[in-house]
Order: sequence, then C-alpha cells, then structure tokens
Amino acid sequence: MFAPIVVLLRSWIGSLEFTRLRGKAIALHSQAITNFCNRVGIERTARQNMIRLARDNGKKLGLLA
Repeated sequence: MFAPIVVLLRSWIGSLEFTRLRGKAIALHSQAITNFCNRVGIERTARQNMIRLARDNGKKLGLLA
C-alpha cells in the first residue's frame, strides 16, 4: 500500500539518509509503545509482542519496502 511512496522517498533522499531516518522512526515508535505499556502496566513480554506486531504490520503495509 505505501511501498511506492517509500521507494520514491528512498530514491529522493538517498539510501543512507533513508535508512537513518527509518531507524529513528522505528526507535520513536518503539519508545511510544514502551511508554504506553509502562503507563498502563503491561508486562515486558506483552510489550515485545506489540512491537513485533507493529513491525509485521509495517511489512504488510509496505512501510518497510
């Protein structure tokens, strides 16, 4: 779904910059999930499963193209 946008963005800003930007976005997203889990009281194992689910959904949506 988002793969064409991701591919276009990667070619526009360059592969190295894209990888750096993608890494920052993934880290921020994982941090947001961790903060949410800590606030709600969700255990570490469940948090890790949520992060894996977010990664898998990103693959399905084409965000990791």
